[in-house]
Amino acid sequence: MADDVVLSEAEIQEALVSLPDWESKDNWLQRSYQTPGWPHTLALAAAIGFAAEAAWHHPDLELGYARVKVKLQTHRVGGITTHDTALAARIEEIATWMPGEDSPLDGFPKNWVK
Repeated sequence: MADDVVLSEAEIQEALVSLPDWESKDNWLQRSYQTPGWPHTLALAAAIGFAAEAAWHHPDLELGYARVKVKLQTHRVGGITTHDTALAARIEEIATWMPGEDSPLDGFPKNWVK
């Protein structure tokens, strides 16, 4: 595929500016999310899975009681590409979204994903 170019370390660091809670480690773009508990962990994993499948991408997920760890890599090239940084941005948007103060939606009363 045309976009299957592994990003340089400088390009990865530039992408991480807009993904502050993500890190590059061992050719993976990764982040752990803390959730309020198991039901939220499963819901977040499902939402990530839906977005990844829509993007035809396949992240590695590690689930714990109140934790979801996401690891992204373009497997066919064995490194981080723009596919990974774009999906990381979408996952971040999904995982951290909450209704705004002016929204008619109340939002979850406990600490949400962090």
